[in-house]
Formats: sequence, C-alpha cells, structure tokens
Amino acid sequence: MPSLNELVRHHTSLEPADVEWIHLLVSEWQLLSDLSFADLVLWVPTRDGTRYVSLAQMRPNTGPTSYQDDMVGHLVPRGRRPLLDIALDEGRIVREGDPEWREDVPVRVESIPVRREGRVLGVIARNTNLLTVRTPSRLELTYLQSASDLAQMIANGAFPFPGEQVDMDASPRAGDGLLRLDADGIVTYASPNALSAYHRLGLAADLVGLHLGKTTTDLIPPSRGPVDEALVKLASGWAPRQTEVETPDAVVQLRAIPLRPKGEHIGSLVLLRDVTELRRRERELMTKDATIREIHHRVKNNLQTVAALLRLQSRRMDSDSARAALDEAVRRVGSIAIVHETLSMALDEHVAFDEIADRVLAMVMELSQDGRVTARRSGSFGILSAEVATPLSMVLTEVLQNALEHAYGPKAGGVVQVTAAREGEDLLVEVADDGRGLPEGFDPQTAGNLGLQIVRTLVVGELGGTFDMTAVPAGGTCVGLRIPLGEGN
Repeated sequence: MPSLNELVRHHTSLEPADVEWIHLLVSEWQLLSDLSFADLVLWVPTRDGTRYVSLAQMRPNTGPTSYQDDMVGHLVPRGRRPLLDIALDEGRIVREGDPEWREDVPVRVESIPVRREGRVLGVIARNTNLLTVRTPSRLELTYLQSASDLAQMIANGAFPFPGEQVDMDASPRAGDGLLRLDADGIVTYASPNALSAYHRLGLAADLVGLHLGKTTTDLIPPSRGPVDEALVKLASGWAPRQTEVETPDAVVQLRAIPLRPKGEHIGSLVLLRDVTELRRRERELMTKDATIREIHHRVKNNLQTVAALLRLQSRRMDSDSARAALDEAVRRVGSIAIVHETLSMALDEHVAFDEIADRVLAMVMELSQDGRVTARRSGSFGILSAEVATPLSMVLTEVLQNALEHAYGPKAGGVVQVTAAREGEDLLVEVADDGRGLPEGFDPQTAGNLGLQIVRTLVVGELGGTFDMTAVPAGGTCVGLRIPLGEGN
C-alpha cells in the first residue's frame, strides 16, 4: 500500500504546508471516527482536477466498519460521488441524500470539507454503518454531538490545532473516558469510565454540575506541591492542553479539546484515562534500571579492586613468567571492567561498543615497549547487548595481546589495524598486524596457547561465531571473527 506522502507526490499539487496539515489531521482523526461511529476516508483532488485520490482511511473502535476493503490509493472520477463535489466546491458539510447499499448493508455517507487558511484541500467522507441503528443512549448522543462540533471545526479550518501534534497511542481515547464542559468549565456530561476515574482520584460525588478545574485541584493533596498551571489551563477548556492528575491512589491523564464549531467558544471536550497501573509499572522499571546500573557500577569497582591486587602481587614476583601471567590476568579483568563501567552509565543493557574497543586498544597498547607498536580502529561495531559486549571485549584483548607478544621482535615495531563492519545480522571483525607472520605449520584451531583457547571458547562456544587466523601475503597475520548478532543488537 503506498504511503500518504507517495500518493500526494504522484497525484496532487498540495504544497508542503498543506501536506503537514493533512498529516496533523490524520494523526487526530481517530477521535472523530470513534465519536461518529463511522469510517473516514480522506479524498483529495488530483493534479488535473478530474479525479479524487484516497490518501488515508480510518475505521472506528466504537462501531462496525462500512468498508471491508482498504480504500487508500483508490481513484474515482469527479462526478461519480456528488457529495464530494458539493463539499469541495461549496466548502460546506453535505449530509443530504439517501443511504447507499454496500453488500446488503445500508451506509449513510456525509462529506466534510478539509479547510486550511481559507482553502479547501480535500474532503472527508464519513460513512456510517446503519445496520445496527437503535435508539441512542445519552453517551452516544454526546459522542455524536461532539463529532458534529469537531466536523464543523474541520470544515472551518479550526481543527486540528497547529503546533499541537498528539501521539494518539499515548493519549486518551473516547472510550477511555469523556467529559463535556460548557463555556464556563462546568461538566455537562461525564461518561461512566470518566466518572470511575474521578472516583479513583477520590471524588465521592457526581461530576455533572461541578466546575472541573476546582473539583480536580481540590482532589490533589497539598503535599504534592503547587497545582500544575497546565491543569488550570486544561480545566478552563480555552486551549488544547494535556496533563496528568496524581493523587496517592491514582493517576489520571487528561486532554482538553476546545470546541468552537461556529467560531465562538461553546465549551470543551475532555478525554481522560486511568493510567495508574501503567505509571506504577514505569516506576518499577525505572527502579529496576537504576538498580541494574548500580550493580554494574559496583561490579566495575570490584573488578578494578581485583585488578589492583593482581598488579600489586605482580610487582612482588621474582619470576618473569609468573609476573607476565598476572599482567595478563590484569588485562582480562580490566577489559570486563570497562564493559561494566559503560553499562553503569547506559539506560539499558546495550552499549556503543566503539568506545569500549578504543579503551581496550589503549589499555593493551600501554604494554607496547617505547610505543613501537600502535593500534588503529576503522569501521564501527555499533550498538551491542551486554551478552555480546562482555565476551567480545575479552576476545579483542586476547587477540591484541597475542599480536604484541608474537608478531614483533624485541626491537621491531609496527601497526595493528582493527576493522569492524556489519554484514546482514553478522558482525565482522579483523585484527591485522604487519609483523613476522605465522610460524610454519601453525594451526589456530588446535594451538595450545591459553589466549587462543580463551578466544576459541568465547567466539565459538559463547557467541556462536567463527574464528580464524591467516597469513597476510605482504607480511603479518590477520585474525578474522564472524559473530552472529541476532535480535537486540
């Protein structure tokens, strides 16, 4: 299915500002669909004016659909749907006409012009399935009246509100709870869900007849501090606002939509949703994340303490081999500590591994006598999960240390190049030196060196990847790693 932008570009002459208005409308019109119990289809004239193209479609959450098929991208010639022509040409809502029959279902069709700065950009076709029509309840009548007000505001160019981009996935919907206020902020209707939400906030009475602003602020304990100014403005209903009300027992999200169907303020629509459980889970996650970061911080501190003790022990050793073994242990512990330090500052269990790789390179290169060997990195490792980052940092440490120990002679120098790249879902890492190369008959898969055993165990056993060492024709050795990353990396 083509996107809205693609359809606009291929079929219409809408200007960028017009397209932005259309996007703003489409981000809001689920509310109109739900309040109308109707499907909405947005039709815009094509560039030559002879046809209409359907840019977007919305089905209601509150009633049966009138369209089983997707209408986006459909083209119809001008004249086939007279209500569209009248709404576009005359710039008014068109409701006259008999119901249409679609697959034995009667459908009432209405046309709402979409106006911006005095120009009609297109027409919303509102299609109501009449198969289940019955005497409407007070809730349904309020929905329909509110939908009528919003439709008139769209026709006048007063809705949606410029600069008020709303994330509908995170905002209250009509079914979550609805209040209707008059021009003075007095509640004239409260849906059952809205009333239940206010009861959880601590209201013991009915909401109808009360001033929403005063009632809401009276429910907030003084211990919560001064009343949020956004709440005061929201309760007045004169401007679009969204805020949350929190008491010790509940958290309720509110969104106000001023109603000006004829240009004058007649009241407002307030959507609300009880988000108590959602906020409780969010606080639990924040606490959990903070605890995890603190654990990483403490692990890092403990590892650094272990490394310091090993370093002290190394200085007391008379045996060169024992001292070298302890120094290798210090580097291995240090590489793990670097990962935990990075995780302690991250918002989740993922890290930017380039920073870790650079620190590992710097730590290992400190052992290069007189700076004769330098290390460089090219490419990017990207974002990696902790499950991959920790063993990979140890692997990188071992490979670099192996290059320092075996690639160069006592007085020789050179460059060790680390290259990283993504190939599909795999991470490719190469560590190449320009040293003396591999010994005759050397097999990296069976060599008994402890460092290579650690690399094979981590790469093959823990990371599920492959590891190989090959001679470079111009001289030197190249270590190649292929690590499957999978989801989350």
